[in-house]
Amino acid sequence: MSVKISCDYLGDLRVRAIHGPSGTELITDAPVDNQGQGRSFSPTDLAATAMATCVITIIGIHARQMNVDLKGMKVEVEKHMSTTPPRRIARMDLVITMPWGIKEEYRSRLMRAAEACPVKQSFREDTVIECRWIWA
Repeated sequence: MSVKISCDYLGDLRVRAIHGPSGTELITDAPVDNQGQGRSFSPTDLAATAMATCVITIIGIHARQMNVDLKGMKVEVEKHMSTTPPRRIARMDLVITMPWGIKEEYRSRLMRAAEACPVKQSFREDTVIECRWIWA
């Protein structure tokens, strides 16, 4: 399956991206530490956001198959850029907070599902990705 995303340079290091299937638009801006104004998500912020939302989605798919309600699940991701060239995401720390009442027997299955996230599988092998789980 393919999805077309069209991007237009707006000037001043801002880009508008349009999701072909839905028409949804988003704006990116270069971060302050890389010549931008930081007025919106940077491209690497979107990569970290993609990681967090992918983890939620993949866990959600598996939870649905197990008839487990995930309302209240949260994922926070903290992105760390490399300090030496080339500029890249060097590390992401995720805190996955699961809602109360998920049975112990389902937890390891949901954790394995998160590891299979396609976005996670798309990063370089030397990108450190740490997940901390909080079971409410």
